[in-house]
Amino acid sequence: MSSWSWWGKNIFIALISLFFLFFGIHALIASYKLNNPLEFIMFFFSSSLIILISLVGMIYPAFRIKKILTPHKMDDNVE
Repeated sequence: MSSWSWWGKNIFIALISLFFLFFGIHALIASYKLNNPLEFIMFFFSSSLIILISLVGMIYPAFRIKKILTPHKMDDNVE
C-alpha cells in the first residue's frame, strides 16, 4: 500500500473537487436568473468549466485509488 500522505493527498483533491462541483452547479442554476444575455453567457460557460474541471479532479483520485487496490497480474510467459 502507499503512504498516508498519498492517501491524504488523493482524498483532499477529491473533497476540494466535490466542493467546486457543488459551487459550479449552484453557479449554473444562478445563471438562469440573470436578465442580461451577455452576463448569462459568461456565467453559464464559466460555471460549466468549473463543473468540468471539478469532475476531472474527482475522476483522477478514483483511478489512482483503483490502480492501487486492484491486484497486478504477473506475466508467466516472460522469455
